[in-house]
Amino acid sequence: MQTNILICGVGGQGIVLTSKLIAATAMAHKIPVMSAETIGMAQKGGSVFSFLRLGDDLHCPMFPEKSADIIIGFEPAEAVRMLPYLKDGGKAVVNTHAIMPVTAALSGSNYTGTEMTDYLQKHVAALTLLDADAICREIGSPKVLNMIMLGAAIRANVLPFTIGDIEETMRATVKPQFVEMNCKALEYQI
Repeated sequence: MQTNILICGVGGQGIVLTSKLIAATAMAHKIPVMSAETIGMAQKGGSVFSFLRLGDDLHCPMFPEKSADIIIGFEPAEAVRMLPYLKDGGKAVVNTHAIMPVTAALSGSNYTGTEMTDYLQKHVAALTLLDADAICREIGSPKVLNMIMLGAAIRANVLPFTIGDIEETMRATVKPQFVEMNCKALEYQI
């Protein structure tokens, strides 16, 4: 069985680390994994996305449209942009906090993300929306957004491992001074 995961957002949100934690956890559990990231625009605010495939008989990290089991959207417009990849019956976990693109800011646009979350609600049956930025403020650091999103994705029951499995990988790969705060974010109940 294969699981196709698409993580998307903008630079500075921790998408690459999230992808690496999922891949490392899969490898630790002897689950074959392939990943591909587009990070050329990973400057603050630029589009970033990562394809991950878990399971047997993998030949390429990329997958076609209509085949993602889950989209983890760190920013609502980026989730909408990647929505064609979600398979029928797939799940989406999306942060409602919008980050205004530079082009919108320069044109004087008033992008709030509301139109994007409305669109997602109309087109994704299995949708989890959360204001992960508000949760970051509650926890005390904007740097745990990715762990909040990953925890919510694990609770969507698509990934073949638990929060405890991710925490074990995190303890082995993340600097010790950041582990406790990241575990708190990962375990946050929405």
